[in-house]
Amino acid sequence: MAGPPEVVCVGESMVTFLPSRPGRLADVPAFTRAVGGAESNVACALAAAGHRVRWVGRVGTDGFGDHLLDTIAAYGVDTGAVRRDPHRPTGVYFRTDADRATDAHEVVYYRAGSAASAMSPATVPYATVADARVLHLTGITAALSPDCRALLDELTRPRPGRPALSFDVNHRPALWPDGDAPRVLLDLANRADLVFVGADEAERLWGATDPRAVRALLPEPAVLLVKGGEGPVTAFERQRDTD
Repeated sequence: MAGPPEVVCVGESMVTFLPSRPGRLADVPAFTRAVGGAESNVACALAAAGHRVRWVGRVGTDGFGDHLLDTIAAYGVDTGAVRRDPHRPTGVYFRTDADRATDAHEVVYYRAGSAASAMSPATVPYATVADARVLHLTGITAALSPDCRALLDELTRPRPGRPALSFDVNHRPALWPDGDAPRVLLDLANRADLVFVGADEAERLWGATDPRAVRALLPEPAVLLVKGGEGPVTAFERQRDTD
């Protein structure tokens, strides 16, 4: 990658196992391996579109970690800042191919104690993201562990010269058993310059039932995109002060 990155994506990547046929996980006889993880997927998509992208995360020293690094790097993503953890495994998950909006959809995660959950301000120094134009984060990382939450607090802290901050709320209820998601995700989103949030997420988290109510809760981002599922996206842009 020539020159500093346009975008740095910080967060988890996992090996995903996709079913060979429809049905319950209990009935699926075989799975195909693929790459999952919101932040690394964004990195791959941007690199494939011709952007200079760095992905920063942690994976194990196992074969799954090898697979993730090889596959993500093949898209043209800079993986030089990814760290290998010899004591923790790479996370994996299995899912069915049913519609995610239905009760038939099953996902089973094996991420507790994973290498990614050990990300922290100590293991992901600010210097690894400081040279980017845009820093992209998601709410998933904040839910992985207290250290990961501390990392997002540090990376989103206002400071001179901070990259423009892109934040996808990406609320996964199963990752937030302590009930802290509404407060934590609202605070992180209000520190960002560009925020993505689903209308269903906003209602589940904060009881906001329409895009204007979401904007009232998130007045700080310069741009707020409220995604309406398969419907339209509502965009809010803060007006710049003029002389």
